[in-house]
Amino acid sequence: MTTHAPQATQSVTLPASLDEAVAALSAMPAAVPVAGGTDLMAAVNKGLLRPSGLVGLGRISELRGWHYQDGHALLGAGLTHARMGRPDFAALIPALAASARAAGPPQIRNAGTLGGNIATAAPTGDALPVLAALEAELVIAGPGGARREIPVSHLLAGRDMLEPAELIGFVRVPLLHAPQVFLKATGRTGPGRATASVAIVLDPARRGVRCAVGAIAPMPLRPLEAERWIASLIDWDGERGLAPDALAAFGEYVAAACIPDQPPSDAGEAVPLPPAVLHLRRTVAALARRALGRALS
Repeated sequence: MTTHAPQATQSVTLPASLDEAVAALSAMPAAVPVAGGTDLMAAVNKGLLRPSGLVGLGRISELRGWHYQDGHALLGAGLTHARMGRPDFAALIPALAASARAAGPPQIRNAGTLGGNIATAAPTGDALPVLAALEAELVIAGPGGARREIPVSHLLAGRDMLEPAELIGFVRVPLLHAPQVFLKATGRTGPGRATASVAIVLDPARRGVRCAVGAIAPMPLRPLEAERWIASLIDWDGERGLAPDALAAFGEYVAAACIPDQPPSDAGEAVPLPPAVLHLRRTVAALARRALGRALS
């Protein structure tokens, strides 16, 4: 597993189906599932994790593709970022494809998977704000062929956790056939971890705008009031355009909702935000303004 690990993994299992993988985890409760391994192996090499066994998911073909079901795309948890970044996938779910293309250098995109991004639940996970804005759901596989569905947001918020021997099998995403945009800011030039990210999804059938902000909190944030306000200003039956000042106001609304002002001091005086936090708020406002402008154009 690594050249400097003090002990080696005791066993490695390579199941050929999702149910076989669940059965392997049931038989070895201390084993850890691994797909791309971009986060798992980093933890192992740093000495933060010493699994007694691994259940490899790379041979499960049903997890590496997608199919359609009742107006939704059922995405296999084993889809890599590189695969999701291709044009055919981008035609289905543009924002998720954009987040996949921004997920890091080629070696990370070729190995990292959608399910791993969700299970790791790192705040900087690029797919997470997109899935939150899409209001995606997870199909969880359990022992005995059991399946249950939970919203992605519930897992990320800790409201509904994976039980022992359960695996993320699929991600159910609505096919809205409408503009979607994902933008992120990084601390350096080129691919890197997001300091802030924004996903915008238009839902013309419901005359709604969905927005999620990532990387600034432990889980993606949904500024629901800002969504409702800006949706009420859009001419859904016309050109769907907005004046620049409305776009700017939306950006400020989103940023203030996600990074609120500090409470006043005991003397009732306003307490300014620290410069770094104020810069982050301005970054979120700019991303939200630009993302909505691109979606509407």
